[in-house]
Amino acid sequence: MGLGGVLMQSGKVVAYASRQLKTHERNYPTHDLELAAVVFTLKIWRHYLYGSRFKVFSDHQSLRYLFDQKELNMRQRRWLEILKDYDFKLSYHPGKANVVADALSRKSLHMSSLMVNELDLIEEFRDLNLVCEVTPRSVRLGMLELTNPFLEEVKECQKRDQKLM
Repeated sequence: MGLGGVLMQSGKVVAYASRQLKTHERNYPTHDLELAAVVFTLKIWRHYLYGSRFKVFSDHQSLRYLFDQKELNMRQRRWLEILKDYDFKLSYHPGKANVVADALSRKSLHMSSLMVNELDLIEEFRDLNLVCEVTPRSVRLGMLELTNPFLEEVKECQKRDQKLM
């Protein structure tokens, strides 16, 4: 489990942010985790959001009533103080309609399974005494070096893209 959010402008994604829960955060109730996600993303994108009016969407309805509650724990009070620095409207967005969150959670599950598979393969190569070296640009298996030019192609295309200049 983790916290995450998406910064969007005019319906287009500007940035994604996510992180795994810390050990103590795994004991937080759902309400606090939803609030923690809002605080986490506001802190990360403070330089974009501070001084601007914006909307925060959550699939957790009880967050809308947070500001009216009289009894809050110390953590919630501390987080509310952080939220008061921002000019935003908190809106409910049903979970079924939240395709961004669904896509992010599926992506994170997919990526974690890929990482496990990669580690298993590396272990198998070591067991076979096959030298395996993984770098950001390539994978070397014995005398065989595998590369993927995709990132270089994207960089070259970006250099030529008139809209990005």
